[in-house]
Amino acid sequence: MKTFDTGDVRLHYRVDGPDDGAPVVFANSLGTDMRLWDPILPMLPKGLRIIRFDKRGHGLSSCPAGNYSMGSLVTDTERLLDHLGVKECVFVGLSIGGMIAQGLAVKRLDLIRAVVLSNTAAKIGNAEMWAERIGDVRKGGIEALADAVMERWFATQFRATPELELWRNMLARQDDNGYIGCAAAISGTDFYTPTSGLRLPALGIAGSEDGSTPPDLVRETMDLIPGSKFHLIRKAGHLPCVEQPEEYAQVLTDFLKGVGHV
Repeated sequence: MKTFDTGDVRLHYRVDGPDDGAPVVFANSLGTDMRLWDPILPMLPKGLRIIRFDKRGHGLSSCPAGNYSMGSLVTDTERLLDHLGVKECVFVGLSIGGMIAQGLAVKRLDLIRAVVLSNTAAKIGNAEMWAERIGDVRKGGIEALADAVMERWFATQFRATPELELWRNMLARQDDNGYIGCAAAISGTDFYTPTSGLRLPALGIAGSEDGSTPPDLVRETMDLIPGSKFHLIRKAGHLPCVEQPEEYAQVLTDFLKGVGHV
């Protein structure tokens, strides 16, 4: 476990693989920590430099007070990658992590050679929806949302397994203020115009049962980027890397090979 102080927040991060390996950066979703990617990592090609981190307010990173902006989340990530000397990575972002990926690619194309936008969009939900969720967390903590979130995150068959409790616990044990801060960042983000200006290899991944970012929403975002690819994972919700790790790892590996990163 390592920590980097950006000047605004202390980020918990982890690097696996050789220092000279091709860098692949993973950014996880709202309400999860870097363990989100554990199911797929053993299935990826050997020799990659795999970088994961907990965004502000999540996992073992510090939790500044107040609402966050997407700009601050992008800057946190930018400073971490500069600290680690990362250039031309493939950036894999899921949900809010995919929004961070879009913002960072627009701001610092030198850092990113290709993006994987998983279960995300240029704009997710609306201000009223996020205000309602933020209000619920302020009144009853994340626990008040947990069951509804599980329905959006996972397909019916996964919700019937004992593993569901692990992910419910991960969500409920995040910091309420961190969840609220990042929810506010999503609420204030509309990347349709900047993302439409991106010109880099891009892959979109969607889950057929995703209740947070349905496949059509993911596809609409990928259509903004000329030449992008799209893959639908069936029998999966918002976190297909958890429900269908073999397929997710294979699709990601094929993309890495296709852009010459492996």
